[in-house]
Amino acid sequence: MAYTAKIGPSILSSDLSQLGRECERMMECGADYLHLDVMDGHFVPNITFGHPMVECLRSCIGPDPFFDMHMMVSRPEQWVKPMAAAGANQYTFHLEATSNPGNLIKEIRESGMKVGLAIKPGTTVEELAPWAGQIDMALVMTVEPGFGGQKFMEDMMPKVSWLRGQFPSLDIEVDGGVGPDSIHRCAEAGANMIVSGSAVVSSDDPRSVIALLKNVVMEAIQKRSLDR
Repeated sequence: MAYTAKIGPSILSSDLSQLGRECERMMECGADYLHLDVMDGHFVPNITFGHPMVECLRSCIGPDPFFDMHMMVSRPEQWVKPMAAAGANQYTFHLEATSNPGNLIKEIRESGMKVGLAIKPGTTVEELAPWAGQIDMALVMTVEPGFGGQKFMEDMMPKVSWLRGQFPSLDIEVDGGVGPDSIHRCAEAGANMIVSGSAVVSSDDPRSVIALLKNVVMEAIQKRSLDR
């Protein structure tokens, strides 16, 4: 079983005027990676930031933190090279945003980044399946993308379970409303990469929340390996 438990705070929930320091704080508190939400105002109604911000963050906090770019944009092909040049490590695009996933996967790989493929709540997991053997990570959205602070959608967990059953070594990420109240359902379904926004970033003790999330996922992974 090749996958491990990884917790990635969503930095969009942090104090954006102190973004570099906030990223450092999350890593110091035990985060395994940083989840960066890029929204273009077209694919989703909000606008956040682009590759210039990523480049500034990379130069500010150094080469070590793993940047998982969640590209909620209508033309993901357009930003592959700029994000790679800015220091992104993984480029996660939405299946709904492109007519040629295979070509985009190839382009991301050739740029030196890992490949993530995301699906919105209304997209079936079977639509992602043909590409699962070509990607590093599948992201199952547990809210509608575009806004923070939404309620976790438990009815997305069968997608995670199905993916884990079909692709046992794939990294499976969940994003949206995930925190101490919902982590057990995510872990039991088979998610191993956990994006958490306000539950971690706004906590009085982010280190404890990250440790709790990670422990729950690690226990579920261990149980799954024993049950096989």
